[in-house]
Amino acid sequence: MKILLATQNQGKVKELQEMLSDASIEVLSLRDIPDWEEVEETGSTFAENAAIKAHAAAERTGYIVLADDSGLEVDALGGAPGVFSARYAGEPKDDERNNDKLLERLQEIPDEERTGRFRCALVIATPEGQEFLTEGTVEGRILRVRRGQEGFGYDPLFFIPDFGRTMAELTMIQKNKVSHRAQAMQKAIPILKDLVHP
Repeated sequence: MKILLATQNQGKVKELQEMLSDASIEVLSLRDIPDWEEVEETGSTFAENAAIKAHAAAERTGYIVLADDSGLEVDALGGAPGVFSARYAGEPKDDERNNDKLLERLQEIPDEERTGRFRCALVIATPEGQEFLTEGTVEGRILRVRRGQEGFGYDPLFFIPDFGRTMAELTMIQKNKVSHRAQAMQKAIPILKDLVHP
């Protein structure tokens, strides 16, 4: 049985394939779909954007599809950058410029008020129009300087008190156990297995 993960990121595909290793399910990515055209994400929440991607891909391909949307919410910024996390500093997407803008916006904010979270919404959509939503969050604090070489995006600024490290200082194995995306994926696995092997 094949399912489609609506991403070009082979790392995400490998991660999901490992989680499904006992279920005889092959995970495809958008790289496996000829002439794939990106879907415009017009939602105002992570869940809406994930659903837009998932349903579009399920309709076009006939596969059961998983699509996720995720980003950073900072309390002192009213939840920004939120759904605009990847393009916070404008086009083209640039992690360094996004981090610089975040640090600039938080310059006057005291350390104890620099709280926030990584949030992930993951939607499973079937060609018949069924939809299932799972979510994951990781709470943390935004540092004033980058720390760590792992990860991407805002990981070097996102400090997780439970670990005493930033997301970028965790190993990939540690991150894949605690991340917002990993949490949402773990909740999605039983739903996927039921859909594929009812």
